[in-house]
Amino acid sequence: MDHKQTIAQLEEEIAHLQSENLKLKAQKESAEEKLSAALDGTGLCLWQQYIPTGELTIFNREWGDLLGFTEQELAATIDSWKGNLHPEDRDWVIAAFDDHVQGKSDTYQAVHRMIHKDGSVSWVSDRGRIIEYGPKGEPLRIMGTHIDITQEKRYELSLAKLAHGDPLTHLLNRKALEKAFCENQLAEDANGGAMFFIDLDGFKSINDRHGHRFGDLLLIHVADSLRSIVGEDAKLARMGGDEFVILHPSCDVERLANVAQKLLKRYHLPIKLDGKLVSIGLSIGISLFKGDDEFIAVCEHADTAMYEVKRQGKHNYGFWQEPLICASR
Repeated sequence: MDHKQTIAQLEEEIAHLQSENLKLKAQKESAEEKLSAALDGTGLCLWQQYIPTGELTIFNREWGDLLGFTEQELAATIDSWKGNLHPEDRDWVIAAFDDHVQGKSDTYQAVHRMIHKDGSVSWVSDRGRIIEYGPKGEPLRIMGTHIDITQEKRYELSLAKLAHGDPLTHLLNRKALEKAFCENQLAEDANGGAMFFIDLDGFKSINDRHGHRFGDLLLIHVADSLRSIVGEDAKLARMGGDEFVILHPSCDVERLANVAQKLLKRYHLPIKLDGKLVSIGLSIGISLFKGDDEFIAVCEHADTAMYEVKRQGKHNYGFWQEPLICASR
């Protein structure tokens, strides 16, 4: 075979290889398009990291899209991923990833939070495993999935909130209050505390006169007053209707009386709400309890003290004791 024939044959082989290369590229692009179309809208993306450089490859969506960034704003690197982890989750998530890379765990799995561009929180479920090792057994590539579960997590948190909270006032409900009481009693340093049982005087007539919407606004107003006056140390709950409970960590009678007096002073004069001037009173029963007292008994004692206050004239407070003595106005 002469020189010209050799060149011609090589050119033919090159052309064939170029044609095959174009076909492979077309097949690759088609496969990527199908993958992207199949996964679009699912919140799931496939990722691959080349461990020695930290470079990330996202196969079906641009990196950062989950967090509201463009590709130009957030480059696909391991550092950009770490930098957008939620501060409270960062350490343990990175530790879980490093444990798998170092061979301490079979896979990398983590459900965690990330910070969106607008400052909100996004929840993701991450999974991955090493798929390629070097000649000395060193990890080279890890591949996994990154799933947006923000909506599911928000729904889950909303259900949990409804299960343990009052949807109108956002205080605890009875079930959550009982749980908080029992946890307090089981604590090693449990020293007891006090329970305030509060019933609104005149609420029914106001509700009947101005309607349920106004009644709801009034209940929210009382809940907000409890928060501002009682502080963060106590647990606050709405037991239903117009009944509220304060679970206070103190057994100091003087301190508890001071809290009750502040609450009474808040509603000593009529309040203006939604353009209307209304008067509402608070009948407050207070029961001290020790570390071995039961929730039901403490509730009954506080409730009894509250009804004694109502019997003696309302809008006042009294401590449960034998015999019951209502505090003077």
